[in-house]
Amino acid sequence: MVRVIAFFVGLGFAGVLLISLFSGVATEIANPPAPLAAAVFHEEPKALHLASDGPFGHFDKKQVQRGFQIYSEVCSACHSMNQMAFRDLKGIGYNDAEIKKIASDWKTQVPSINPDTGEAATRKALPSDTIPAPFANEVAARAANNNALPPDLTLITKAREGGAAYVYSILTGYQNQPAALLKQFPDAKTPQNLHYNPYFANLNIAMPPPLTSAGQVTYAPGNPQPTVDQMAKDVAAFLVWTAEPSLERRHASGIAVVIFLLFATVLGFLAKQQIWSDTHGPDSRVDPVGVLDPANQAKARRAKAKSGVAG
Repeated sequence: MVRVIAFFVGLGFAGVLLISLFSGVATEIANPPAPLAAAVFHEEPKALHLASDGPFGHFDKKQVQRGFQIYSEVCSACHSMNQMAFRDLKGIGYNDAEIKKIASDWKTQVPSINPDTGEAATRKALPSDTIPAPFANEVAARAANNNALPPDLTLITKAREGGAAYVYSILTGYQNQPAALLKQFPDAKTPQNLHYNPYFANLNIAMPPPLTSAGQVTYAPGNPQPTVDQMAKDVAAFLVWTAEPSLERRHASGIAVVIFLLFATVLGFLAKQQIWSDTHGPDSRVDPVGVLDPANQAKARRAKAKSGVAG
């Protein structure tokens, strides 16, 4: 009796679920939800081609150094890079003396302890130090940025869909709100202290345009003109390197492994052909042995007949 009651209860529950499903589908078809401004006006990242792209990619060290210059002179005022040490800059072509000077001259000093008094103090950075964050903690960072927390940039090209193209698009995508957006969505006006950027997820980003004019950063002679577009490409290339400084070694290892596997495959095929060559010719028929040998089968039949055994 209990099983019968449980069966009908389950059947009723399943029926309610089916009714709810069909009701929801019917409502969705009859009254589809109104589109959101972000769904209509959000744009995918622009195309960006860097030397590090593809399986044979490598870093353009001059471009990566220019990107580091952009970070140090512009981005580091708000954004931390907690997982990169100054000595890592050796990977993009800086020598020990240059790295030591970069660390010593860094605008933010490293928190320390006064050995004489035991009180909190600061000191100049050393090559072994990670790059000091511009703010002491999250509360200070939010207080200085209208309650928005600037993300750490070390792995930003890995953490955001689109990678370097996303960074480049954000930096070059600031613009006034389109009239078509305000006409279609009158309530979607960009709030105060936010900035319209169609490449940001909800169209309104708290970060003011960091790259505002050509020549904002002065490049050394022999480099391209520091236009906003060029500076955005350079800092995107630098952030690709910070996210994966071993990219060139990984690419080289991958190519070596692919070549090895191809070579091993050819050797394996040739070895198979050599070892099993006698199984593919006209004389490759396998002769029956053991109980399958016709002579042995005849002996077995005679022995069974002599013993009166059937079969």
